[in-house]
Amino acid sequence: MSAAEHEKLKEQLEELLKKKFIRPSVTPWGALVLLVKKKDGSVHLCIDYRQLNK
Repeated sequence: MSAAEHEKLKEQLEELLKKKFIRPSVTPWGALVLLVKKKDGSVHLCIDYRQLNK
């Protein structure tokens, strides 16, 4: 992940924390996070839960 992508991810996570859609957690489990570019140039945060759901 590039530095620019990392910064955008950080901004999106901070916004989700502020809105209380997510909360901090400490766990040995995790899911892959992807940033998908939209047609307008912005990015969309996607989380791949397939491995956790096995």
